[in-house]
Amino acid sequence: MDVDWQADLEHWLQPFLAGLSHPARRRMCPLYIAGLIGPGDRKSVQPMAARAGDVGYDQLHHFVAAGVWDSAPLEAALLKEADRLVGDEAGFLVIDDTALPKKGQHSVGVAPQYASSLGKTSNCQSLVSVTLASREVPVMVGLRLFLPDTWTNDPERMMRARVPKDRQVALTKPEIAIEEIDRVIASGARFGCVLADAGYGSSSSFRQALSERGLLWAVGLSRRQNVYPADVDLIFPVATTGRRRQYHIPDQPPVSAEVMLSGERWHKISWRRGTKGRLTCLFAARRVRVADGHKHRMLDNRVQCMPGDEVWLVGERRSTGEQKYYVSNLPADASLKMLAATIKARWVCEQAHQQLKEELGLDHFEGRSWTGLHRHALMTMIAYAFLQARRLKAAGRKKKSRRTTATTEHASC
Repeated sequence: MDVDWQADLEHWLQPFLAGLSHPARRRMCPLYIAGLIGPGDRKSVQPMAARAGDVGYDQLHHFVAAGVWDSAPLEAALLKEADRLVGDEAGFLVIDDTALPKKGQHSVGVAPQYASSLGKTSNCQSLVSVTLASREVPVMVGLRLFLPDTWTNDPERMMRARVPKDRQVALTKPEIAIEEIDRVIASGARFGCVLADAGYGSSSSFRQALSERGLLWAVGLSRRQNVYPADVDLIFPVATTGRRRQYHIPDQPPVSAEVMLSGERWHKISWRRGTKGRLTCLFAARRVRVADGHKHRMLDNRVQCMPGDEVWLVGERRSTGEQKYYVSNLPADASLKMLAATIKARWVCEQAHQQLKEELGLDHFEGRSWTGLHRHALMTMIAYAFLQARRLKAAGRKKKSRRTTATTEHASC
C-alpha cells in the first residue's frame, strides 16, 4: 500500500466522522482504523496504541470499549458507502456466520458451539455476518453477535458483559439475520437476491420471511429435507367409515431432497473463472414444493407437513464426492447455469471473513463487553470498505489506462 493511504483515509472517513459529535472521538476513530490497516501482527488495542505513538492505550481503549457514543450513524454511513461501491439490482446480500475462537468463558457470547469456518465445535464467539456484493466484490455491512442459551438463560452474566437490555433475548441466527436484512432494506442499499448456507436456508421461517419481503433468495438446504414434486395435488381422501375428512392431503408422499434429485440428469456447469481456470461442478435441478406448510395428521396417525410454494431444488456434486443441496425462488424459467452461478456467488463472503481476520484483526479484540466487541467489528468493516474503495479505484484507473493505450495505438496505425 502506498504512503498516501492515511491521507486518503482521513478524507474518505469524513461521512463517518460526522456521526461522532465529540472532537476526541473524531480523532480516535481514524487512529483506530489506521491501526487495523497498518503493519503489525496483532490488531488489539495495546499493540495498536504502541505503534501509533501519538495516542495512549487508555484513550484508544476508552473510545472502543467505554465511550458513550451511538454506532448507528456510522453503520448507516457504512451501508451508504457499500451501496456506492457495490450496490446493484443484480447484486447479492450474503448471510453467513463467522467464529472468533476464544479461551475462557467471560468474553460476551463465548461458548462451546459449532464453528462452520473451523468445521467443528469450538469455544468461540459466533457472529452473524451480512455482506453486500456484486461483480465478485464484497463489502461487509453487518456483524451481530449470537448469544447461546447459556448466556440468555443467565441475566447476571449478560449484565456483567454489558449486553443491552433489548438484546438480552434468545434469538436464533436466522432471526438475527432477518433483523439485519430489514436494516439493509431500510437503508435503500441495492441488491437482487439473498444468499445463505443451510444453517439459515433449512429454516422454513427464514425462507418465508424473505418471501414475505418480496425478496429473491437461493439458500442451502439439508439433504434430508422432505419435498414434494411440483405437480403434487391436494385431494380429499374418501373415508370408508366415520366423518368426511375436513382437510386436503397430498396425493403423493414427500421424499428427501437427496432422493428427489437422485434420478435427475446431472450437467457439468461452469460458473466463473478461478485462479486455476474455469470452476465447474455437476448440477441438477427440478421444480418442487418444500414440505414446510402446516402440519397435518394423516390417516396412519403420522404428522406430515403440507406442500409450500413451488420453488427450485438444486443439487451440486463436487469433485471431492461431496454433495450439497439448495432451494431457490428464482423464476421458473431460470436456466441451470443461472441457478448455479447464483448459488456459488456466496463464496465472496468467505473471502471477506478471511481478509477481516488475517489483514484487519477482527478476531484480535481482547475486551469482554458487548459494546466493545461490536464497535471493534464495526471499525474492521469500515477499514475493509476503505480498502475495497481503493482497490476499485485502482482497478478503474488500470482499465482507463488500458483503454487510453489501445486508443493511442489504434490512432497511430
